[in-house]
Amino acid sequence: MTPIVGLTMARIAERRDALTSTYMEAVQMAGGIPVLLPNMVSQDALNAVDGLILTGGGDFHPKWYGEPNRGTRMETVSVERDATEMTLIREAGRRGIPMLGICRGIQALAVTLGGTLIQDLASPIAHSQSAPRPEPTHTVEIDPASHLFTVLGLLKTVRVNSFHHQAVADVPPGWQVSARSEDGMIEAMEGQIGGTWSLGVQWHPEDMVQTGEGSALKIFQGLIETATCYHVQGRRN
Repeated sequence: MTPIVGLTMARIAERRDALTSTYMEAVQMAGGIPVLLPNMVSQDALNAVDGLILTGGGDFHPKWYGEPNRGTRMETVSVERDATEMTLIREAGRRGIPMLGICRGIQALAVTLGGTLIQDLASPIAHSQSAPRPEPTHTVEIDPASHLFTVLGLLKTVRVNSFHHQAVADVPPGWQVSARSEDGMIEAMEGQIGGTWSLGVQWHPEDMVQTGEGSALKIFQGLIETATCYHVQGRRN
């Protein structure tokens, strides 16, 4: 069987949602079927999926983690998207649906599950690169004790791309940091929800899959493997 993976979408204008095709292509290359989840969806949309990807995009409203604005780019905030993703994350966690958060997606996981964000980074590393999107520009160190280490084929370091000005400050209760950049920034986190591994990464592996970057595809293959197990166990409603 081929697992179905739901992907959240960016709110790019009033009543208009969109998603870059590289996400869908990466899911297909990894062996899944991508379906799009617009920013009006209820938790019932998860009845049809075996995995969930929280995609990149604008900033999360700081009210969701109890802070005033300290550098959040409010012009990029969509409270409709925030609310949709938080609903999906909570319900996916309740059902044990595996999740992958990418860039904003790792932040969505953190905020929804009880973590916090750095609202505006100050770092010697360019976390918002000017190089083309598929080009890796800095290195992250993988924790050898992590699930991510296994997913990546026991790689201790990977080169990644970077397009963010916010990052996870505190991971949610029960989650662990699985990768950091050279400046100590959290680059990946993971946790088991409902007995299923879920993962968030701060970089954009979907943009590197087409270039043949093996570690990028492995991240999606790891989700597809877990989503397949979810389906085979008959857990989809």
